[in-house]
Amino acid sequence: QVQFVESGGGLVQPGGSLRLSCAASGSTVRFYSMGWYRQAPGKQRELVAAITDSGSTNYANSVKGRFTISRDNAKSTVYLQMNSLKPEDTALYYCYAGAMGVVHWGQGTQVTISS
Repeated sequence: QVQFVESGGGLVQPGGSLRLSCAASGSTVRFYSMGWYRQAPGKQRELVAAITDSGSTNYANSVKGRFTISRDNAKSTVYLQMNSLKPEDTALYYCYAGAMGVVHWGQGTQVTISS
């Protein structure tokens, strides 16, 4: 069973930065895709950023130029560096890892942007 350890969420002022990390364990195969979704109250879950095991990345338009995703394949860990944070980035951020057509989800970490 895949398990996740997520960290890095919290409360920060607009314009600030946070770094999320998510370590996955328990898989017998390498995760092809890892990344982050987020869900704000009353809104649908949306993709924030994704990265393949070869390093190809994909970002939501709303975070391009502000967020950077990276991963350490040896540690099955994905990171999300978030800069120039805005109040609209406030959400519960979920880590995911996908392999062999199956997507596994972390428990989520809260990110709140407020002055």
